[in-house]
Amino acid sequence: MSDDSRPAPSGARTAAVIPAAGRGVRLGPGAPKALRTLNGTPMLIHAVRAMAASRGVRLVVVVAPPDGAAEVKTLLDSHALPERTDFVVVPGGDSRQESVRLGLDALPPGIDIVLVHDAARPLVPVDTVDAVIEAVRDGAPAVVPALPLADTVKQVEPAAVPGGPEPVVATPERARLRAVQTPQGFDHATLVRAHETVTDNVTDDASMVEQLGLPVVVVPGHEEAFKVTRPLDLVLAEAVLARRRLNDGF
Repeated sequence: MSDDSRPAPSGARTAAVIPAAGRGVRLGPGAPKALRTLNGTPMLIHAVRAMAASRGVRLVVVVAPPDGAAEVKTLLDSHALPERTDFVVVPGGDSRQESVRLGLDALPPGIDIVLVHDAARPLVPVDTVDAVIEAVRDGAPAVVPALPLADTVKQVEPAAVPGGPEPVVATPERARLRAVQTPQGFDHATLVRAHETVTDNVTDDASMVEQLGLPVVVVPGHEEAFKVTRPLDLVLAEAVLARRRLNDGF
Protein backbone atom coordinates (compact mmCIF):
# COMPACT_ATOMS: atom_id res chain seq x y z
CA MET A 1 0.00 0.00 0.00
CA SER A 2 1.44 3.37 -0.97
CA ASP A 3 1.85 6.33 1.35
CA ASP A 4 0.48 9.44 -0.37
CA SER A 5 2.47 11.66 1.99
CA ARG A 6 5.73 10.33 0.55
CA PRO A 7 7.46 12.93 -1.65
CA ALA A 8 8.22 11.96 -5.21
CA PRO A 9 11.94 11.59 -5.99
CA SER A 10 12.74 15.04 -7.36
CA GLY A 11 13.34 15.55 -11.05
CA ALA A 12 12.46 11.97 -11.96
CA ARG A 13 10.17 11.19 -14.88
CA THR A 14 10.09 7.48 -14.29
CA ALA A 15 8.33 4.52 -15.87
CA ALA A 16 8.47 0.88 -14.82
CA VAL A 17 8.49 -2.05 -17.25
CA ILE A 18 7.37 -5.41 -15.85
CA PRO A 19 8.08 -8.35 -18.16
CA ALA A 20 5.44 -10.96 -17.29
CA ALA A 21 5.42 -13.15 -20.38
CA GLY A 22 7.17 -16.20 -18.90
CA ARG A 23 5.52 -19.51 -18.01
CA GLY A 24 7.31 -20.15 -14.72
CA VAL A 25 7.87 -23.87 -15.27
CA ARG A 26 9.69 -24.35 -11.95
CA LEU A 27 6.42 -23.66 -10.13
CA GLY A 28 4.85 -26.55 -12.01
CA PRO A 29 2.06 -26.73 -14.59
CA GLY A 30 -0.84 -24.33 -14.63
CA ALA A 31 -1.15 -20.58 -14.95
CA PRO A 32 1.88 -18.45 -15.86
CA LYS A 33 3.97 -17.65 -12.80
CA ALA A 34 2.96 -13.99 -12.76
CA LEU A 35 -0.70 -14.98 -12.48
CA ARG A 36 -0.26 -17.33 -9.51
CA THR A 37 -1.99 -15.91 -6.47
CA LEU A 38 -0.62 -14.70 -3.16
CA ASN A 39 -3.25 -14.09 -0.52
CA GLY A 40 -5.83 -14.44 -3.29
CA THR A 41 -4.25 -11.76 -5.51
CA PRO A 42 -2.09 -12.54 -8.57
CA MET A 43 1.63 -11.95 -8.08
CA LEU A 44 1.57 -9.59 -11.04
CA ILE A 45 -0.88 -7.28 -9.26
CA HIS A 46 1.35 -7.25 -6.18
CA ALA A 47 4.33 -6.37 -8.40
CA VAL A 48 2.43 -3.60 -10.20
CA ARG A 49 1.33 -2.13 -6.88
CA ALA A 50 4.91 -2.31 -5.59
CA MET A 51 6.10 -0.15 -8.50
CA ALA A 52 3.15 2.25 -8.27
CA ALA A 53 3.75 2.65 -4.53
CA SER A 54 6.67 4.93 -5.41
CA ARG A 55 5.47 8.47 -6.07
CA GLY A 56 8.28 8.78 -8.62
CA VAL A 57 6.66 6.15 -10.89
CA ARG A 58 4.03 7.67 -13.17
CA LEU A 59 3.64 4.83 -15.66
CA VAL A 60 3.78 1.05 -15.40
CA VAL A 61 4.05 -1.01 -18.60
CA VAL A 62 3.16 -4.66 -18.16
CA VAL A 63 4.51 -6.94 -20.89
CA ALA A 64 2.06 -9.82 -21.14
CA PRO A 65 2.36 -13.26 -22.75
CA PRO A 66 2.14 -12.84 -26.55
CA ASP A 67 -1.40 -14.24 -26.63
CA GLY A 68 -2.47 -12.95 -23.22
CA ALA A 69 -2.48 -9.15 -23.39
CA ALA A 70 -6.28 -8.89 -23.26
CA GLU A 71 -6.42 -11.22 -20.25
CA VAL A 72 -3.78 -9.22 -18.38
CA LYS A 73 -5.51 -5.91 -19.21
CA THR A 74 -8.75 -7.31 -17.79
CA LEU A 75 -6.85 -8.46 -14.71
CA LEU A 76 -5.43 -4.98 -14.07
CA ASP A 77 -8.82 -3.38 -14.64
CA SER A 78 -10.38 -5.68 -12.05
CA HIS A 79 -8.03 -4.70 -9.21
CA ALA A 80 -7.69 -1.41 -7.34
CA LEU A 81 -4.56 0.44 -8.48
CA PRO A 82 -3.33 3.95 -7.61
CA GLU A 83 -5.15 6.58 -9.67
CA ARG A 84 -2.05 8.78 -9.98
CA THR A 85 -0.27 6.06 -12.00
CA ASP A 86 -1.00 5.13 -15.61
CA PHE A 87 -0.96 1.48 -16.68
CA VAL A 88 -0.35 0.02 -20.13
CA VAL A 89 -0.35 -3.63 -21.25
CA VAL A 90 1.55 -4.78 -24.35
CA PRO A 91 2.18 -8.28 -25.73
CA GLY A 92 5.65 -9.67 -25.14
CA GLY A 93 8.09 -11.74 -27.13
CA ASP A 94 9.75 -15.13 -27.03
CA SER A 95 12.51 -14.07 -24.60
CA ARG A 96 12.75 -11.80 -21.59
CA GLN A 97 15.12 -9.52 -23.51
CA GLU A 98 12.64 -9.15 -26.37
CA SER A 99 9.79 -8.53 -23.93
CA VAL A 100 11.69 -5.73 -22.19
CA ARG A 101 12.47 -4.16 -25.57
CA LEU A 102 8.78 -4.25 -26.48
CA GLY A 103 8.02 -2.60 -23.15
CA LEU A 104 10.56 0.13 -23.91
CA ASP A 105 8.95 0.65 -27.32
CA ALA A 106 5.66 1.41 -25.54
CA LEU A 107 7.08 4.27 -23.45
CA PRO A 108 5.93 7.79 -24.35
CA PRO A 109 8.34 10.70 -24.91
CA GLY A 110 9.69 12.45 -21.85
CA ILE A 111 10.67 9.43 -19.77
CA ASP A 112 14.11 9.92 -18.20
CA ILE A 113 14.38 6.84 -15.97
CA VAL A 114 13.23 3.29 -16.61
CA LEU A 115 12.82 0.61 -13.97
CA VAL A 116 12.76 -3.02 -15.09
CA HIS A 117 11.12 -5.24 -12.48
CA ASP A 118 10.49 -8.97 -12.30
CA ALA A 119 6.82 -9.84 -11.89
CA ALA A 120 8.07 -12.73 -9.75
CA ARG A 121 9.37 -10.27 -7.12
CA PRO A 122 5.97 -9.14 -5.84
CA LEU A 123 6.97 -7.90 -2.37
CA VAL A 124 9.79 -5.41 -2.99
CA PRO A 125 9.39 -2.52 -0.51
CA VAL A 126 8.84 1.01 -1.79
CA ASP A 127 12.00 2.26 -0.08
CA THR A 128 14.05 0.00 -2.35
CA VAL A 129 12.23 1.29 -5.45
CA ASP A 130 12.86 4.88 -4.38
CA ALA A 131 16.55 4.20 -3.66
CA VAL A 132 17.05 2.87 -7.20
CA ILE A 133 15.30 5.89 -8.74
CA GLU A 134 17.37 8.32 -6.68
CA ALA A 135 20.66 6.68 -7.64
CA VAL A 136 19.83 6.98 -11.36
CA ARG A 137 18.68 10.56 -10.87
CA ASP A 138 22.03 11.29 -9.20
CA GLY A 139 23.88 10.24 -12.34
CA ALA A 140 24.34 6.47 -12.42
CA PRO A 141 23.50 5.04 -15.87
CA ALA A 142 22.44 1.72 -14.31
CA VAL A 143 21.54 0.73 -10.75
CA VAL A 144 20.77 -2.65 -9.19
CA PRO A 145 19.56 -3.43 -5.67
CA ALA A 146 21.50 -6.32 -4.18
CA LEU A 147 22.20 -8.22 -0.97
CA PRO A 148 25.42 -9.74 0.40
CA LEU A 149 25.55 -13.53 0.10
CA ALA A 150 24.86 -15.61 3.20
CA ASP A 151 26.36 -18.79 1.74
CA THR A 152 29.84 -19.63 0.57
CA VAL A 153 29.90 -19.92 -3.23
CA LYS A 154 31.86 -22.50 -5.21
CA GLN A 155 32.78 -22.32 -8.88
CA VAL A 156 32.57 -25.78 -10.42
CA GLU A 157 33.17 -27.63 -13.64
CA PRO A 158 30.01 -29.14 -15.14
CA ALA A 159 29.48 -32.79 -14.29
CA ALA A 160 30.73 -35.32 -16.82
CA VAL A 161 27.32 -37.00 -16.71
CA PRO A 162 23.97 -35.50 -15.67
CA GLY A 163 23.61 -35.69 -11.89
CA GLY A 164 27.24 -36.67 -11.41
CA PRO A 165 29.76 -35.02 -9.05
CA GLU A 166 31.06 -31.59 -10.05
CA PRO A 167 34.71 -30.73 -9.36
CA VAL A 168 35.26 -27.45 -7.50
CA VAL A 169 37.69 -25.14 -9.32
CA ALA A 170 37.52 -21.99 -7.17
CA THR A 171 35.97 -20.36 -4.11
CA PRO A 172 35.20 -16.71 -4.92
CA GLU A 173 35.65 -14.17 -2.14
CA ARG A 174 32.15 -13.86 -0.72
CA ALA A 175 32.63 -10.28 0.51
CA ARG A 176 32.92 -9.13 -3.11
CA LEU A 177 29.77 -10.92 -4.32
CA ARG A 178 26.17 -9.73 -4.28
CA ALA A 179 22.83 -11.36 -5.06
CA VAL A 180 21.08 -8.99 -7.46
CA GLN A 181 17.38 -8.15 -7.26
CA THR A 182 14.96 -5.85 -9.09
CA PRO A 183 13.80 -3.24 -9.89
CA GLN A 184 16.91 -2.40 -11.85
CA GLY A 185 17.01 1.27 -12.81
CA PHE A 186 18.43 2.91 -15.92
CA ASP A 187 18.90 6.11 -17.74
CA HIS A 188 16.30 5.68 -20.48
CA ALA A 189 18.57 6.41 -23.43
CA THR A 190 21.28 4.11 -22.06
CA LEU A 191 18.91 1.16 -21.73
CA VAL A 192 17.51 1.70 -25.22
CA ARG A 193 21.08 1.75 -26.61
CA ALA A 194 21.89 -1.45 -24.73
CA HIS A 195 18.92 -3.22 -26.27
CA GLU A 196 19.89 -1.97 -29.70
CA THR A 197 23.52 -3.06 -29.28
CA VAL A 198 23.60 -6.26 -27.24
CA THR A 199 22.16 -9.17 -29.20
CA ASP A 200 22.91 -12.08 -26.87
CA ASN A 201 20.01 -13.17 -24.68
CA VAL A 202 21.08 -12.21 -21.17
CA THR A 203 19.53 -12.79 -17.76
CA ASP A 204 19.31 -9.17 -16.66
CA ASP A 205 19.40 -5.72 -18.22
CA ALA A 206 22.26 -4.44 -16.09
CA SER A 207 24.64 -6.93 -17.72
CA MET A 208 23.69 -5.43 -21.10
CA VAL A 209 24.79 -2.00 -19.87
CA GLU A 210 28.01 -3.58 -18.57
CA GLN A 211 28.68 -4.82 -22.11
CA LEU A 212 28.50 -1.19 -23.30
CA GLY A 213 31.40 -0.47 -20.94
CA LEU A 214 29.30 1.77 -18.69
CA PRO A 215 29.29 1.61 -14.88
CA VAL A 216 26.60 -0.24 -12.96
CA VAL A 217 26.24 0.59 -9.27
CA VAL A 218 24.65 -1.30 -6.41
CA VAL A 219 22.25 0.03 -3.76
CA PRO A 220 21.08 -2.02 -0.77
CA GLY A 221 18.41 -4.54 -1.63
CA HIS A 222 15.85 -6.00 0.75
CA GLU A 223 15.25 -9.55 1.98
CA GLU A 224 11.55 -9.28 1.05
CA ALA A 225 12.40 -8.61 -2.61
CA PHE A 226 13.14 -12.31 -3.17
CA LYS A 227 12.10 -14.01 -6.39
CA VAL A 228 9.16 -16.41 -6.22
CA THR A 229 10.43 -19.32 -8.29
CA ARG A 230 9.68 -22.55 -6.45
CA PRO A 231 6.69 -23.74 -4.41
CA LEU A 232 8.50 -23.05 -1.13
CA ASP A 233 8.89 -19.40 -2.19
CA LEU A 234 5.10 -19.14 -2.37
CA VAL A 235 4.89 -20.28 1.26
CA LEU A 236 7.47 -17.66 2.30
CA ALA A 237 5.67 -14.92 0.35
CA GLU A 238 2.37 -15.77 2.02
CA ALA A 239 4.11 -15.55 5.40
CA VAL A 240 5.51 -12.09 4.54
CA LEU A 241 2.05 -10.88 3.51
CA ALA A 242 0.55 -12.26 6.73
CA ARG A 243 3.15 -10.39 8.79
CA ARG A 244 2.49 -7.17 6.85
CA ARG A 245 -1.25 -7.47 7.46
CA LEU A 246 -0.62 -8.02 11.15
CA ASN A 247 1.91 -5.20 11.56
CA ASP A 248 0.85 -2.64 8.97
CA GLY A 249 -2.69 -3.46 7.95
CA PHE A 250 -1.33 -4.13 4.44
